[in-house]
Amino acid sequence: MSELTATQIQEQTDALRRLEIELDTVLRQSKEAAQPVVLDQQSVGRLSRIDAIQQQKMVEANRRRQNLRLKKVRAALSAIDAGEYGLCLRCEEVIGWRRLQAQPECTVCLECQSHLEIRRSQP
Repeated sequence: MSELTATQIQEQTDALRRLEIELDTVLRQSKEAAQPVVLDQQSVGRLSRIDAIQQQKMVEANRRRQNLRLKKVRAALSAIDAGEYGLCLRCEEVIGWRRLQAQPECTVCLECQSHLEIRRSQP
């Protein structure tokens, strides 16, 4: 497989910058929803409190995933600047163009990703 062209790298740079803005916006907007739940126990029932706490936990988990993805996006932008974008961190082969289009922040090729998932699934 060949290295990425200048046009492909520019496409990915643009996609990563859009994704960075999108994730940053979502994280700022969801910040308030992740705050601790404070409910008046006299006016709100037990199930409502449990539901509010569950909603808060789901928002927190989503924010953690989005923060991690934002870090990966920024790392990919740094890799572009360093001329290392599109190379698998494990085997140093070129990551497939379709994979990069689908997930521009990915850092490993499909084969290495498969090996990582198999390893994680083993006890």
